[in-house]
This record gives sequence, structure tokens and C-alpha cells, in this order.
Amino acid sequence: MATILYRLGRWAFLRRRLMALFWVALLATAGVLAAKAPAAPDDGFAMPGTEAQQAFDLMDARFPGAMAEGASARLVFVAPSGQKITATANQQAVERTVAELAHAEQVTSAVSPFQAGAVSKDGSTAYATVGYEAKPGKLTTSATDALRQAAQHGRDAGLTVEVGGTALQAEPEAGGSAEAVGMAISAVVLVITFGSLAAAGLPLLTALIGVGLGIAGITALGSTLGLSSTTSTLAMMLGLAVGIDYAVFIISRYRAELADGHEPREAAGRAVGTAGSAVVFAGLTVVIALAGLSVVGIPVLAKMGLAAAGTVVVAVLVALTLVPALLGFLGRRILPRRSPARRAFGGARSRGSRFRRAPHTQSGPSPVVDGTGTAGAQPVNGGTRWARLVLRRPVAVLLTGVIGLGVLAVPALDLRLGLPGEESQPTSTTQRRAYDLLSEGFGPGFNGPLTVLVDAKGVADPKGAAEQIGRTVAALPGVVSVSPPMFNGTGDTAMINAVPSTGPSAAETKDLVQAIRDRADGLRTTTGAAVLVSGATAMNIDVSQKLTDALVPYLAVVVGLAVLLLLVVFRSVLVPLKAALGFLLSVAAALGAVVAVFQWGWLADLIGVDQTGPVMSVMPIFLVGVVFGLAMDYEVFLVTRIREAYVHGEEPGEAIVTGFRHNARVVTAAAFIMISVFAGFIGMNEPMIKMMGLGLAAAVAFDAFVVRMAIVPAALALLGRRAWWLPRPLERILPDIDVEGARLETRAPAPEPVRHSVGV
Repeated sequence: MATILYRLGRWAFLRRRLMALFWVALLATAGVLAAKAPAAPDDGFAMPGTEAQQAFDLMDARFPGAMAEGASARLVFVAPSGQKITATANQQAVERTVAELAHAEQVTSAVSPFQAGAVSKDGSTAYATVGYEAKPGKLTTSATDALRQAAQHGRDAGLTVEVGGTALQAEPEAGGSAEAVGMAISAVVLVITFGSLAAAGLPLLTALIGVGLGIAGITALGSTLGLSSTTSTLAMMLGLAVGIDYAVFIISRYRAELADGHEPREAAGRAVGTAGSAVVFAGLTVVIALAGLSVVGIPVLAKMGLAAAGTVVVAVLVALTLVPALLGFLGRRILPRRSPARRAFGGARSRGSRFRRAPHTQSGPSPVVDGTGTAGAQPVNGGTRWARLVLRRPVAVLLTGVIGLGVLAVPALDLRLGLPGEESQPTSTTQRRAYDLLSEGFGPGFNGPLTVLVDAKGVADPKGAAEQIGRTVAALPGVVSVSPPMFNGTGDTAMINAVPSTGPSAAETKDLVQAIRDRADGLRTTTGAAVLVSGATAMNIDVSQKLTDALVPYLAVVVGLAVLLLLVVFRSVLVPLKAALGFLLSVAAALGAVVAVFQWGWLADLIGVDQTGPVMSVMPIFLVGVVFGLAMDYEVFLVTRIREAYVHGEEPGEAIVTGFRHNARVVTAAAFIMISVFAGFIGMNEPMIKMMGLGLAAAVAFDAFVVRMAIVPAALALLGRRAWWLPRPLERILPDIDVEGARLETRAPAPEPVRHSVGV
């Protein structure tokens, strides 16, 4: 593989204008297709295989038109202290507010609480339900302004008025300040790392091109493949992450090869042949992790994973072809101005300058080996010093890293999963205040009623069966009230609303759902009707359970395939196992940090968490998929350089030092960039995004700095030559793909033709 990629890198460098034109044309074509593509479909959160989804499908079939998909608003009215909402003045204020909304834009219905019986027992609170023809996030500005204005009119009349529901739900945004801050921090880190504006700007440019092409492709294929507008969120985040990483890896190696005395085209070929090989296999691990989301059984997650995997493939191709092409335009200007290797060749050359021959060839001594542009046979940098420290105390470093991550992972043992709703919103939002007012006036379970569906088709007495089922549900502990059965037009199916005594995310509510389901078989025997539990609360419970059940199979598939891939890459049994175990440690520690902050409330005020509660149910799966790919990036890039030194004849300890001398700085920079990008999301108001930002930032920090930079070298030092042991049967079976570029050492660099170039 190294030889093939070496030739590709040299060809892209030589044909840089053609290659750059190709990618620009491809991006423009994708942009035009995306602009002309039909609108992407709306999100649909289907959960095949769950009872809640089965009940939803049955309700949709038996109650045509009842499962309205339009947005809704719930205006909560509270009378002044000591007064009743039913008092004449208060009631008139409520009626005027509801009547005002009834004539607003996009409103299909506005039901007064006094007509619907939506008044609390103590008479202090009431709520009105408003229906809209548009879906959540699709309401016009005038429609939402009318809703806010009507609520304000109610407040002007002396009432407390808050708005819950989905009407004020904003359309999710893929871009924003978080990405802008992350890109700005990335630029600063790259400038510090490379000491060159050209070297810092190149990874950002190629990453943006790759992400732009990926997002344009998703948009263009959205209507054909059923990819919603939110499918591109994960693709954008990971596309930027790996796009920057992969370009940084290749540019770093190119600078090292230039400093080693190779001419620019040869340096580009070698960079793509060695670092590019690591990029290919790192990209494959990311694709495996993302495509593995398909095994979870949630269509939305599967589409997000596959779309993001496609964007990662684009990022790999950009790194292997466009990066060396752009290096051809920059030549030696990619090095710092004060670099001896750049000064030796006259600095930045103007248009029409010619390639100058390198002072020595491949077989000659290497004056620079750290890739930073400084001369010296064996320079001592931070990576060198750290590697030597680990080699002196490998047991202490290993135990400290493992025990430290183990302690951080302890809170994960108390992990509770759920889908946070309005109760997790900041108290500054009207949705959260409406939720709290309804809980106070009608009980905490009012915000999460259960829908008990009675399928009495073929039953002799459907009404009697539904009434008996309602009485059985009402008698269960934890049930506050049960509504009379509401039948469909044919009279063979009924819906019963049961209000729990506890909130939607409470463990007692989950137990109640299970208790109703446990009695379903007995009720079918006595009444002949099937009983299904659904509603938003039951669906959230089923989603959490399904994701929990899928976590172990997902880990087995993703980690298993990645271990096999790394077995081929490193030709070692122990190194892939070490990589997988280290990843599991970092993910467990990150989950522990999420539980401690969002579930236990530690440091919650510091990052603006207003309400603790269960961890978002998709978080563990999402964390595993995203972090596994990024972790394997660092593993492959760092350890392939160590193996490269070992294959070329260095002792195991010397190889570790060499690998860290070359790549520790680059891996550290890449990790800082990712942490900055993810941490930017912690400052957002949306609790789910805030949780994602903290979890991903913590996981990358733990994996990059504790696992890859400490545990990995300590384990390799203790294993010595055994780290690279491979049983003879496997040695004969596994292909030798030469990721380290050993075959490149046996080939003399081809003579460079005298040719005009730009900036070399």
C-alpha cells in the first residue's frame, strides 16, 4: 500500500493544477445539484420492534387523522396568589387570549380550558391547547410572534402565562457560533504547532472542502435516500474533525521529509506513502464505527452514521490527493521562515524558480527527524522527553492511567438513560416554566401521560372490554387518573389516557409502564382484547431500553472489526487488543463524567445545567461510535510511526522515543483541536447538545492524553519485542500491506526533472 500511495502522492504533486481543478469542479457540481434537489424529508423517529411504535402504527391506521403531525402549543394560565382562575375577570382574560389565537396564522384549533375541563382541582391553574397546520420548527415568524403576543396580553391582564409544547421549537441548526469558535481555536493551535500560516491554513481549507462536498452530497441525495436535514449534523462535525486531523498528519510528515533532505515531490510521495497509509486505515476504523450504527435498529441513527461515514471517505480522498496537490503549490513555504531546511533552498521561491537538488539523498544522514524544521541529528523535544520519562517508570505510568480512568468511570455504574424533554430545559425558557406550572397544578405525571390502546377487533363486547381494562389500569399503584375509553369510528379500538403520579423521566413511571404490560396477557385472556402502551413517555422508555440492549452487540461488532483491521495494520496481536481496551477505558471515564455532571449535578452550575436527570439514551451509542473513530486515528498515527522505527531496526524502547519525537506534537495538536471544537457546544442552551459537547470533549481528552500518550507507550515498553509478536500461522495468512513504508527505503528517489514551479 505504501508504494501505491507513494506514487499517488508524487502524481498529485506533479499534476497539482489538474487535481485542484478536479476537486473544485466536483465541489461546484455537488453544490449545484444540492441547490436544485427537492426539499429533504422531515424527520421521522420510528422505532421498529418496540411496543410503543406498534401502538403508534395501529393508532394511525384505526384513528385516521387523529395522529396529527402539526405543532401544538399549551398555554398555561395561573391566577394571582389567593385568586381562582375561574374568577370572572381571570376567566375573561383567558377567553380573550384563546380567542385571539384562534384567528392567528397557521392555527387550526384553539380550545378554551373551560370548554375542555382543563382546570386544576384547586382552581388556580388552567391550560389551553392550540393546534397548528405546520410541523414543529416550520411555523412562520408571524405565527410564533402571534403566540408570544397573546401570552403577553394574558400577562398584562394580571395572569401568569407560559407556553409549552412544540410550537416554539426552533429548527435545528448545523452551523453556528460553536463551529466558528472551534475553527478559530483550531487555527490558533495549528499556527502554534507548525509555526507557519501556510501550514496552518492548509488543513482548514481542505477540511472545509471535504465537508462542503459531503454536506452537498447529502443534500443532493436527501429526497432520494430519505436523508433529513439533521442527518448532516454528525457528518459536519466528524468531517471537520477527521479532515483537519488527516491533513495535519500528512503535512507534518511532508515537512519532516523536506527537513530530511528530500526534494518536494519526493517528500510529498513519501508523506502520502507513510502517513497516508495511516490515514487510510484510521479512516476505515471511523467508517466501521459509523456504519456500525446500522446494527442498533434505529433508522435515523443508521442514516446519520452512513452519511457521516461517506463524508469521512471524502475526507480520506481529499487528504490523499488534494493535500499533496496543494503542497505542490506551496513547496518549501510550508516550513517556518527560520527553518534551516527552508533557508538552505533560498526560502520561498518566486514564480519561475527551479527545483534545487537536495543536499543528500535518501541513504544519506538525516539532519532533522522531528519534522519541525530544526536541524540536529537527534533533537530533544517535548515528545522525546515524555517518552523517556515513561520508559523510566512504565509501571507507575500504566497504573496511574488505568486507576485514574477507572475512578472517573465509577459514576457510570449509576447510569440512567432517558430522552430529556421540557423538564431538562433551562428555567429561563417559557417551555420549562410551563412544564413546572403544570406539574404544580395537575401533578408531575400530567406532563407524561400514558396512552393505553385497546385493540378489541373481533371482541363481542368492545365497550365492556375497554371499561374493564380501564378499571384494571386505574387500580395500579402510581396511577392518578384514567380517562374514559375513546373509540374510533368503527368501534373496535379504544384509547385510554392514564396519568402517572410521577414525572416522565422518573424510574417509577418506567415501572408503571412495565406493570401495565405485564398484565396485558391476563387482560387478553379475560376480555379478548389486546393491550398496548404508547405515548411519548412510553416511546422514550422503549427507545432507552432498545439502545441499552443494542450497546453490547454494537461494541462487539465495531471493536471486533476494528481489532481485525488493526491486526492487519500492525501485524501484532497485542497492540490491537491494547488499543481496544484503552478505548473502552476512555469511553467509560467520559460516561462517568457525564453522569457526574448531568445526573448527579457535580459542577452543574459551572456549565449552566439547570436540571439534572437521566442521560440522553442515545449518548452511549453515539459516544462509542464517534470517539472510537477518533481514538483509532491517534492510535494508528502514533503507533505506526513507532512500528516504522522498529521495523527499520531500532530497539523497542528507541522506537517508542522515535515515534513520540515525530508525532507526539501533532497528535497533541489534533487532540486540542477536537477538544476545542466539542467543548464549544457546552456553552449552548440545548441540554442534549451541551451533554454531547461535554461527553465528546472529555472522551477525546482522556483517550488522547491518558490512553494514547501515557498508557500506550507504558504498555509497549513493558511488552518490549512481544508487543509485535504474531503467530506464524497468522503471519502466513495476513497480507503484508507495508503501512510503515519499509519498501520505500529500498527504492532510490527518481531524478527530478528541471521544471518551473510556483513557490518551491
